[in-house]
Amino acid sequence: MTSDKVWKILLIDDEEDICEITSLALEDSGYRVMAVQNGVDGLKQCARFSPQIVITDIRMPVMDGIQVLETIKNRYPDIEVIVATAFADIDVAIRALQLDASDFITKPIHNDALLVALDRARQRYTNRKKLEGYTRFLEQGWSETITELLETFIYQKNLIESSMDGILGCTDNEVVVTFNQSMEQMTGYSKSQVLQKQRLGHFFDHQDFDAFNSALAMDTHGGRNRLFLYETRLLTRSRRVLPVQVSAAVIEERGRPGGMVCFFRDMQQIRRLEREMTDQVKILHRDKMMSLGRLSASVVHEINNPMSGILNYIRLMLRVLERGRPDIEQMKRFKHYLEMVESETDRCSKIIANLLTFSRKTEVASMAVNVADLLNRCMLLSQHKLNLGNIGITKKIPDDLPAVQGDFNQLQQCMINLIFNAIDAMPGGGHLTLGAETDDTGSIIRISVQDTGQGIAGEDIPHLFEPFYTTKGDGRGIGLGLSTTFGIVEAHHGTITVKSEEGMGALFLITLPCH
Repeated sequence: MTSDKVWKILLIDDEEDICEITSLALEDSGYRVMAVQNGVDGLKQCARFSPQIVITDIRMPVMDGIQVLETIKNRYPDIEVIVATAFADIDVAIRALQLDASDFITKPIHNDALLVALDRARQRYTNRKKLEGYTRFLEQGWSETITELLETFIYQKNLIESSMDGILGCTDNEVVVTFNQSMEQMTGYSKSQVLQKQRLGHFFDHQDFDAFNSALAMDTHGGRNRLFLYETRLLTRSRRVLPVQVSAAVIEERGRPGGMVCFFRDMQQIRRLEREMTDQVKILHRDKMMSLGRLSASVVHEINNPMSGILNYIRLMLRVLERGRPDIEQMKRFKHYLEMVESETDRCSKIIANLLTFSRKTEVASMAVNVADLLNRCMLLSQHKLNLGNIGITKKIPDDLPAVQGDFNQLQQCMINLIFNAIDAMPGGGHLTLGAETDDTGSIIRISVQDTGQGIAGEDIPHLFEPFYTTKGDGRGIGLGLSTTFGIVEAHHGTITVKSEEGMGALFLITLPCH
């Protein structure tokens, strides 16, 4: 697109506030903007509005951002697509780049990052249109052979220059002869400072360059004279160390080395996303440990009751035995006592096993989770706290519920959070209803936790799932429970909603896809 035409951007996001704020920022920067709230409407507007660039959210109802990206690239390959993603969606962002998204930005969207991504998208779009212009020119007057040669040259040139990876080519003497725009951005050098003037080793410190050449000579990283996804470090113009991932191959001419081509990928963004993922895992574990502390106090009381019963039965039998050999009637009572001891011991064992399962810090594992078993275990762990709070319980949990795919420990943590929140909302006692059912299609399981407590003020509901937002008052919570629950449910491709009025209790509803 030439510079005298207005750049048109289609913004797709199911959050109306984000659409409005982002649209205003883009319009202030000179763009013409059309905003829609779902992917289906977005695809319709691609045909009507004819944007050059689409910015789409990843997580949306009806059609998610990945489906929107794939459809646009199939129908309108010239349109550049930028995806907006939360920090927990690393795999999704990588998948988007594999589907030829021009860039991805993290939410909440910052203007600086957005404008940089738009500049890249515009450059890619402009290069593509220039290539099309060259093609039309060649087709009009030049011979077929010359046209093909020029098309190949221009395509390869634009392919190299438009690559998000840094591409560096050098001769057999390691003199740099190819240095694309991404390499300029990564290193801070311009083409005029590098081409035919610098050698490959100039961009490494001695130790890293020796390791690079040694790896290239071995078979362990993709084969001899080849490297695949090898991690090393580059030195920028300011001599700052830049972590990169490189794939490289020695180019052979007539059976002899004739040079090398290297593809560098800046690892800083991926490292930052990895750190954010680690922080999220720490928050999940912190919340889990807080819940564990509350559970432990409850479990101590829950175990004391059967242990007292066991001790009383044993003392009673010892006193009878001290008086002499028991008669037949006493032996029958002994059998009953031992059966009760066995039952109470088994009950203690189950409580401890569930507590250990909950407290164990395991890797996230995806498996088929029995929903009825999950909810019953959560009730067993919470029973004493419910009894202590004078809270009645109604369970509506069919045994034949289909399984869901997910991590049992995380889902258990999620349900424990909701049950404990319900208990806290009923300080004077009340009633808790725990239910589960499938929807009409049989593909979704709905889990409900309903209390008869104090309810939630209308102004608090929009903020309930925000980290560190709490309605419990000073010293009674740090506001991580529901935000952790929200993150767990979202990671399992589910949803969580709340319905409540002040003084009328609250209903939390979770939906999860069936296994």
